[in-house]
Amino acid sequence: MKNKHLKQHIEALIFIANPSITLLEIMECLNEKFNTTFDERTIADLVDQLMDHYAGEDSSFEILEMNGGFRFMTKPAYEDTLTTYLKQVQNNKLSRTAMETLSIIAYKQPVTKAVIEQIRGVNCDYSIQKLLEKDLVTIMGRGETIGKPLLYGTSDKFMDYFGLNSIKDLPVLKDFEDKKQVIGDKSAVAGEALKNTSEN
Repeated sequence: MKNKHLKQHIEALIFIANPSITLLEIMECLNEKFNTTFDERTIADLVDQLMDHYAGEDSSFEILEMNGGFRFMTKPAYEDTLTTYLKQVQNNKLSRTAMETLSIIAYKQPVTKAVIEQIRGVNCDYSIQKLLEKDLVTIMGRGETIGKPLLYGTSDKFMDYFGLNSIKDLPVLKDFEDKKQVIGDKSAVAGEALKNTSEN
């Protein structure tokens, strides 16, 4: 190994990564830092060693593979402590309106504001702006319809926020739908699905 502290450099990169950092991004950074070319297997083995290390009982953190990369996360055993803290910062919590808007974007992306408002039946300017400010939603381009409206989709931060490795991991709506209670659109159902995902 060309640097005896290489594992610590990788650990620091994963710690600071937001959202997650891929193996390729780790290698590109280290190659430039040390002006050399590291073997992919060497870097992957060191990442595995770090994951094994943090899997032990002495740490409240663990390294998980998420959204195609790696990220430090707190372990489920400390969920109650974190929940207590999060209750103390309710001002940062997504409102039901924002959650419903986010759920439509997640399931319909790429989607225009007009489609979101058609589904919800109300103006969504404020909700979309708040989601953009929180980096949960991103602008993906413009549509081909008249006026070329902006197209919205979920961001990498959205994936980390809800603990998803892929957009395909979103809950299936039918798993949450109670046909006796659902009237009209399914935005509220989708919102509950996302909420359950973030809590689990």
